[in-house]
Amino acid sequence: MAVTRLKRKDKRNKSIATNKIEAIKYLRQRPEIKLIDIDAIKAEFAKKAAK
Repeated sequence: MAVTRLKRKDKRNKSIATNKIEAIKYLRQRPEIKLIDIDAIKAEFAKKAAK
């Protein structure tokens, strides 16, 4: 039996894989959300306002 390549399917599979990789790279570029101490920030603004 001869082997035939399904070029359209191959191209689609490669593009799907590439899009997944690009999406992961894009998500990793975003800075991670860290826990913020709101009370400390308010105190810092209060100090600046008092000056």
